[in-house]
Amino acid sequence: MNYSRVHEIHAFIKYTTCGEDHFNLRLVFVKTEQEMEKRKRGKSEEKGEEKWVHDASVDYKGRVPLRASTGVWKASLFVLAIEFSERICHFGIATNLIMYLTKVMHEDLKTATKNVNYWVGATTLMPLIGGFVADAYTGRFRMVLFSSLLYLKGLSLLTMSQFIPSLKPCNNEICHWPRKVHEVVLFLALYCVALGTGGFKPCLQSFGADQFDDDHLEERKKKMSFFNWWNFTLCTAMLLGATVIVYVQDFVSWGVSYLILSMFMALTIIAFYEGKRFYRYRSTEGNPFMLILQVLIAAIRKSNLSCPSNPDSLYEFPKSEKSQGRLLSHTCRLRFLDKAAIVEGKYTEHRDQNPWRLATVTRVEETKLILNVIPIWLTSLIIGICIAQGSTLFVNQAASMNLKIINSFKIPPASMTSVSAISPIIAIPIYDKIIVPIMRKVKGNERGISVLWRVGIGLAFLVIAMVVAALVETKRLRMVEHDEVITVGGTRHETMSVLWLIPQYLILGIGADSLSLIGLQEYFYDQVPDSVRSLGVGLYLSVVGVGFFLSSFLIITVDHVTGKNGKSWIAKDINSSRLDKFYWMLAVINAFNLCFFLFLAKGYTYKTVQRKTREICSDGVETMES
Repeated sequence: MNYSRVHEIHAFIKYTTCGEDHFNLRLVFVKTEQEMEKRKRGKSEEKGEEKWVHDASVDYKGRVPLRASTGVWKASLFVLAIEFSERICHFGIATNLIMYLTKVMHEDLKTATKNVNYWVGATTLMPLIGGFVADAYTGRFRMVLFSSLLYLKGLSLLTMSQFIPSLKPCNNEICHWPRKVHEVVLFLALYCVALGTGGFKPCLQSFGADQFDDDHLEERKKKMSFFNWWNFTLCTAMLLGATVIVYVQDFVSWGVSYLILSMFMALTIIAFYEGKRFYRYRSTEGNPFMLILQVLIAAIRKSNLSCPSNPDSLYEFPKSEKSQGRLLSHTCRLRFLDKAAIVEGKYTEHRDQNPWRLATVTRVEETKLILNVIPIWLTSLIIGICIAQGSTLFVNQAASMNLKIINSFKIPPASMTSVSAISPIIAIPIYDKIIVPIMRKVKGNERGISVLWRVGIGLAFLVIAMVVAALVETKRLRMVEHDEVITVGGTRHETMSVLWLIPQYLILGIGADSLSLIGLQEYFYDQVPDSVRSLGVGLYLSVVGVGFFLSSFLIITVDHVTGKNGKSWIAKDINSSRLDKFYWMLAVINAFNLCFFLFLAKGYTYKTVQRKTREICSDGVETMES
């Protein structure tokens, strides 16, 4: 308010009025000045509150974080940098691992595929343990640091296995049979990396999302973008890992590639640690499963009671207890659990309540959230199965095709997986900067498209990807059957170009990476209790891990069943296999799974948090959202 202008008006009135009117007008202006002084003080207090982040997080010295100097993108950039490094390492190893096992270790196709699936499965199941330990005991930052050092140890072992003479596969350039000690060190290094990933992945992603305040409107919108840019970083790393690193492995040296990865990882670990003063940290709250068990026991003990018609009569944390974090609103799903919050007899203070007999509405709703996650998790496993084909059977298809792109330049078979990364790199910025703002205006949803519907659209793309893969493999097998093969110098070269695999890789990248996986990241972070968000990210990662194990199980089962009839669909050699039929089977499974997922998504109730968020409108009016 311009007080000099007020005094000018006041003086003008003084000289143009007289008597009682003059006195009344002076009184009005005095009151106006007092009211505006109050508003100014109130706004100053609100700005003072806005300076600090009150979401139960602390800075690196254990104080309430200052909003301007902590969190948001300034902190998330350190998180994205170390994620970029780790993903290059992961894809640099995983993408070409099947070729190493078949060409250097001389494993047959089925054994190599199973070993790849087991390792990838372990790297994506271990996060369940790492996320639980971080949420309950160590905290996310400490777990990321410890796990990244363990990860670096695995990379160092891989490097040593290629340079130390006694650990190398053999003394000659071409190994007819590798040394046993090399095999032991190789798998020890791989599973050391898997253990490191188990603590690294769930904690790093949830730690990055923790840098945004859910109760601040602008930061909440930025958090939604964070998941998109997280996957953009992941796909960029996948592209470099599957091209540059794989090229070095195939045409320079496996040892040189592992040395590059180890040095890059070491540098980003140092950078991540140096960014500690910018981070917002969450304190641990103990074993979350104990709280869920208390709700279940309390509900069973009161199974003979009827749920009240008015949910306001259910028990909740006293408002004076701010340390309990965000409160959840009551929902009508799984009404049996509401019995745990029914107050029996005379009401006493919260601290005197037995948690095995009486739970709060928030604890009950947290238990409901965990139970509602289970069917979504089960229907998402098919995503992991489809992704598994991209790094195993699709790579073997590429190896059997004409790899020449331009003149004498040959693309490594494993580099075809980089095509899956190209589509998200293009699609994610378009989705985040164009589609989401448009859909926010059209649907009034701050996410643009709801999380589960985004996953559902991705599942539809996976059906198409498997159909395209089956059609391409059918064409390739026809060419083999009709002997459309050139023999030059005794070497067989398939006439069918590897470029035929681009459509299935592109569609897989859009369906899995751009849509389904990002949607699942948001879902498993946002739709679980705040205290178990690292575990939630672990559940998301386990979708891929269990999917790889299920892929191995399907391969074993299909090989056993079809082998009885004479010709197995997955034989020792890809040209004597019938992968086209295997892909058709996956397409049918995907279609049935999609229908069931859409049924679940249609009736799903999302988490509702009791929050108050300030929003400054374009006209300067401040509104409150509850």
